[in-house]
Amino acid sequence: MPIDVALDGGIATVTVNRPDALNALDLEHAESLRARLEELAADDEARVVLLTGAGDRAFVAGADIKYMQALGVLEARRWGELGQACASLLETMPKPTVAAVNGFALGGGCELALACDIRLASANAKLGQPEVKLGIVPGWGGTQRLARVTTLGFAKELCFTGRTVGAEEALARGLVNAVHEPDDLLPKARELCETLAAKSPLALAYAKEAANLALAGDHRGNLETEARLFSMLFSSEDQKEGMAAFVEKREPRFTGR
Repeated sequence: MPIDVALDGGIATVTVNRPDALNALDLEHAESLRARLEELAADDEARVVLLTGAGDRAFVAGADIKYMQALGVLEARRWGELGQACASLLETMPKPTVAAVNGFALGGGCELALACDIRLASANAKLGQPEVKLGIVPGWGGTQRLARVTTLGFAKELCFTGRTVGAEEALARGLVNAVHEPDDLLPKARELCETLAAKSPLALAYAKEAANLALAGDHRGNLETEARLFSMLFSSEDQKEGMAAFVEKREPRFTGR
């Protein structure tokens, strides 16, 4: 399969499996990734989605340049829409998405990582938006999400120069949440995902919905949305279980209802 999916303990590990090309995405792999993410977005058994790349050299090195080279305007538009659909699924599906950036995350790879809720990087990770060196601009959300995750000035610098940044600079800039040694990256990512999978799926979905509004729209309206989501959870079994477990000094057992 172009995209591998392993579901265990509520954690769906999605692996872009094209290590011979540094997991660069061609049409087959991008379409397969979109299909797998659509399935997982609707799968209640998958409480957390962990995205990574096969091997230890690359997360997703970007889009396949040989494929893109022959695209016309209409084909390029469809290609951009396909990549944006993958990123949008990672950003909006009602469950946490975690990127384990194990090496190169360039162009479309960086954009997919940016769309995830949390990004962990290996110490040898390299991230960037080098599209300007090809005479184009980021097309899978990079000009928007990079500025929201870091700062507008830093986003412009990376998009204008096309330079890549190492893991430590990415951490200092807020581009990633944590950096781990290469051998520790997936175990640490799995540990984080296990922590998230133990939480109330409903609370996580509502928290993600509210947090995604933080840098967009009307502030007062966003606060009203937060208040609405907060109050709605008091009709859930998870709220009753969570508070009962706290009072009874035990671990809660959330069901997503």
